[in-house]
Amino acid sequence: MEFLPEKLEKYVEDHTAKESEVLADLNRTTWNKVLQPRMLSGHLQGRVLATFSQMIKPKYILEIGTYTGYSALCLAEGLQKDGKLHTIDINEELEDMVKSYIDKAGYNDQIELHIGNALEIIPALDLPWDIVFIDADKENYSNYYDLVIDRMPSGSYIIADNVLWSGKVLEEADPKDEETLALKAYNKKVHADERVENVLFPVRDGLMVCRKKT
Repeated sequence: MEFLPEKLEKYVEDHTAKESEVLADLNRTTWNKVLQPRMLSGHLQGRVLATFSQMIKPKYILEIGTYTGYSALCLAEGLQKDGKLHTIDINEELEDMVKSYIDKAGYNDQIELHIGNALEIIPALDLPWDIVFIDADKENYSNYYDLVIDRMPSGSYIIADNVLWSGKVLEEADPKDEETLALKAYNKKVHADERVENVLFPVRDGLMVCRKKT
């Protein structure tokens, strides 16, 4: 589902800061060689994530769901000089590709890739996350939120992707459609959580952004 008419979407991208050469190359390579390239954050969303990170100036970022590494490179743009981004993905087949682009972008010392089950890896990463970006298996969005929220400092942010799910969140979900049900439950959970302030941005497939209150 496209949320903006094609011409309007092109206008938006034409009036948004360009990708770096490394990001543009990663974008092309993902679309040409990797399955399900629509999972890529892409130009517009990537610039949104980079802008958030540059405004927040995080020291520690956790990304749950690496895919080909595009969003990690965007988020890393706002890291403090001694900052670190930990990104987790269960798909080891893309590990070499991700590491090669981390190297090309010059983030070897700041981005650490973990391969495995995020539910098992997150508890072992005992850091005060300034930004957590959730873009992994939809069924576990609420579980990921619960794993990090109490360990995050006041003023930190959780950003979750795909929360509009091509508009399926408006429909009565099939009981067998676990992803849609999980995303609807996540949106409801965040909106009702008095520990955070939230706004749902209709960027691409939806970004739920919440800030932990002081």
